[in-house]
Amino acid sequence: MTAGVFFETRGADALLPVTAQTATYSCVTQAATQTVLIRRAMDVNRSLAGKLLIALPSMGDARFRQAVILVCTHNEDHAMGLVLNRAADNMRLPELLDQMGVDGDQAPEDMHVLLGGPVGRERGFVLHSDDYDSDGATLPILDGVCLTATKDILHAMASDSPPERYILALGYAGWAAGQLETELAENVWLVGEADTALVFDPSLDTKWSRALARIGVSPDRLQMTGGRA
Repeated sequence: MTAGVFFETRGADALLPVTAQTATYSCVTQAATQTVLIRRAMDVNRSLAGKLLIALPSMGDARFRQAVILVCTHNEDHAMGLVLNRAADNMRLPELLDQMGVDGDQAPEDMHVLLGGPVGRERGFVLHSDDYDSDGATLPILDGVCLTATKDILHAMASDSPPERYILALGYAGWAAGQLETELAENVWLVGEADTALVFDPSLDTKWSRALARIGVSPDRLQMTGGRA
């Protein structure tokens, strides 16, 4: 899986890869939700960049079951995000860096590589703290979190002074114009606030339940159908 992974050489345009390609999936449209909480959290008329998408139990695509996605770009043309709680099987960051020709000795041995989504698995993206900036190639996502998809960030991660926090993802989740808005209207996703603690937390197995708890939703009360908790 890693032999074809690449990062862009330079250019901020690399951070906006989704225009035609999208991650599509079939979902149960009658999502079981706490409707008041959803309506409070959701506003389809504003950009959701920097927000979390939290999959409901009615998600019909196993690739997004209990997914927590950080929305990186969202406008009238498309949306793009990275799944924060899916790890690549049998892959750690030092190994991936070595395979890409970057010395991975400085990287934590047990750091996960994320599966950022089903689109473009050959592409790499790094979410990192805002103490690193690659001129013209780093996109601020939210307070304390940036995105860089050029090879510069890999060398920074492997240096003696890496970003304070970072995580690498392969692939992304993408939506065509209006697709994400439609899914929000169908109550496929809950929208939550993101912060550095949740984004960079390595405890992937509990990230979904903790993201729900932050908006006052108990996973145990969510039902598969019916629209009521």
